[in-house]
Amino acid sequence: MSYETIELTVEENGVATVLLNRPQSRNALNVRMCSELVSVTEQIEQDERIRVVVFRGAGPAFCAGADLKERKDMTLSDMTARRVAGFAAYDAIEKLSRPAIALVHGPAFGSGCEIIAACDFAWATPEATFRYPEVSWGTVGATQRISRIAGIRIAKELLFSGRVFDAQQAREYGLINRIVPQDTIAEQLLQMAGDIANAKPLTVRLTKHSINAGVETTREGAMAIELLAIEKNLRNSDWKSAISTFGSSVKGA
Repeated sequence: MSYETIELTVEENGVATVLLNRPQSRNALNVRMCSELVSVTEQIEQDERIRVVVFRGAGPAFCAGADLKERKDMTLSDMTARRVAGFAAYDAIEKLSRPAIALVHGPAFGSGCEIIAACDFAWATPEATFRYPEVSWGTVGATQRISRIAGIRIAKELLFSGRVFDAQQAREYGLINRIVPQDTIAEQLLQMAGDIANAKPLTVRLTKHSINAGVETTREGAMAIELLAIEKNLRNSDWKSAISTFGSSVKGA
């Protein structure tokens, strides 16, 4: 499948890369990109080769937010439809059964932060910058993921003020996990993604599901979700062989 605003590549080790590919617009999210992000997640789900997905941006930015040029001639109904399209794109990334990782460099504003938050975790370069400009633009948005990641009070500060914050602060808030130099981040992240890809795919998917579903319910409900995942994994994976192999590797270390 070919795309206009993104590119999908799949390596032999099962690591896929989704490249936001509108560098002339700093990868600003337009209606087309929203639609293509949904389509590419569907393609990924149908491709059994893919075990891990890395999201990154082409050019000097990760994603500079929504495409404001596109919005100039939009009607109220157009704007609502655009926001729904954005919700669908972030939701599709968040619901990927495979681990999704964001590699962030340069600006990640608005929609860029939403894509990062929809991924399972993120790494960034020291030069990366972040901003939630929605309130400054006179609109409401990005209120749900950052509040769950950083907490309500931090989310309110970032959204109300629309201030730019750096990679160090993004890590403190939990939006990113690590800060890695620009010249080594891609190599290091792809190596880690390859290590994840080497794990049993069913086990990784069930672990992701257990975490995501568990935090949305009670402790008792979360434990029930995990138990169901454990039972499914035991029925459908060669766990005895995995334990035996792990034991051998520990002894040889």
